[in-house]
Amino acid sequence: MSGIENSPTGPLQERLRLGAGFAAADRPRILGALSALAPHLSGWEHDQVDLEVSVKDREAPDQKVTLQAWLAGRAHLVATSHERDLDHALAEVRRELIRQIEDERSRREPRKRRKTRKSTA
Repeated sequence: MSGIENSPTGPLQERLRLGAGFAAADRPRILGALSALAPHLSGWEHDQVDLEVSVKDREAPDQKVTLQAWLAGRAHLVATSHERDLDHALAEVRRELIRQIEDERSRREPRKRRKTRKSTA
């Protein structure tokens, strides 16, 4: 395994594409801003995760940051922010995507727990 795969931000480093409005020089800043997302992606293998972040009208009053996730076995998730400050916008889309991932998990996993509770009662 490579150092990237063992890294806590491995899925981000490997699977994050920079879309419109971002340059390669922005990558470290974006990875830092989105690093808290990595633990929430730990349930998927690296090749089961695709992420893309883009920005429209960067540094304009109507700037829009979009973070998309394609997770194997889950819906296509999209988080957006209209925050003027790029770092705040990245934090907002990170929080929103984490919420969506956790919502997706809770929709599927409680059924397993209910079944287990009934059989042990």
